[in-house]
Amino acid sequence: MTGHTTGHPTTIDWDATADSFDQEPDHGLLDPAVRDAWAARMRMWLPQDRPAEVLDLGCGTGSLSLLAAEQGHRVTGVDRSPRMVDLARIKLADADAEVLVGDAFQPPVGERKFDVVMARHVLWLLPDTAAALRHWCSLLKPGGRLLLIEGVWGDAGIPAGEVTEALAPLTSYVQYERLSADPTLWGRSVDDERYAVVARPALPARHAEVVDVHLILRRGDEVLLARRADTGYADGLLNGPSGHVEDGEDVVAAMIREAAEEIGIALTADDLRVALVMQHRGPGGDPRTGWFFEAEYGAGGEPYNREPDKCSELAWHPLGDLPTDMVAYCRAGLDAYRARERFVIHWHEDGDRIAYDAKGEPRGINLPVTGT
Repeated sequence: MTGHTTGHPTTIDWDATADSFDQEPDHGLLDPAVRDAWAARMRMWLPQDRPAEVLDLGCGTGSLSLLAAEQGHRVTGVDRSPRMVDLARIKLADADAEVLVGDAFQPPVGERKFDVVMARHVLWLLPDTAAALRHWCSLLKPGGRLLLIEGVWGDAGIPAGEVTEALAPLTSYVQYERLSADPTLWGRSVDDERYAVVARPALPARHAEVVDVHLILRRGDEVLLARRADTGYADGLLNGPSGHVEDGEDVVAAMIREAAEEIGIALTADDLRVALVMQHRGPGGDPRTGWFFEAEYGAGGEPYNREPDKCSELAWHPLGDLPTDMVAYCRAGLDAYRARERFVIHWHEDGDRIAYDAKGEPRGINLPVTGT
């Protein structure tokens, strides 16, 4: 139930309140009648025709996460309070769920996509309602839904009209449901504004893909790899310096920028050569197109770790004897580069691992080039 408070300061110490948090009837759901009332609502709000991937933002001690898991869904909870997360992990220990410490405004889930993004009493705490909703919509799979449970309590909260107005340019469907009139949900009668909104983002008119760039920095027969840390995606695994192309950039400009940001070298366009192009899809993610560029050691200066909050180490590794603890599509890209392939498809199935699996089903397909 806790979120990012930069724009809406609060004196609440969520860690300090965590141990008493569940004493509120609608927090802990300890009263069977209250619990049953919330479970019935969740069955209406969540998909019932199949198990869904649910992201619970500001999950608090995990009460709603547990209800979703009990209804057959796979749940990822996020809360910025470490103590809340500890309690949620205990509550969800036997469920198909994970709980992460992180900010609801920018949850640490990497490139993962979800069928449902839900938040209860979180949106009012965030610094920019519209920006939060835009980002949350981007975390949804096609056909996914937002579930927002909010209200106004004295000077706190966010009115329903403000939420629906912010959702209007982002969604094709919005369902408003008044919750104040059902005392069973709260363990008592309430006279303030409490509501739920279920919204479905508008589907894009045409297929679009994120474009990313990857640097193959060569030092003789070695390549430079970075170990990911504290990003929420593929942490602990190695990959090359990489990132997304931003609006208005071409792939060369993006590679130059990412190299400067991640390993502190000042490349120029003349330092870069296209190594290969790969269309890839991570487990449960959307397709994306990656451009792999080669550069020689010494171009732009000595590399060093400029992002220690996202990278735990930089190290050189033999191209002919790459480590196994790598991001799978990065390893596939380097294997294809070593084989002098130029166009590759690497397509994960949803049940695949993010990590390279030497014994797993090969997912890379090398595409023939005219004249070869």
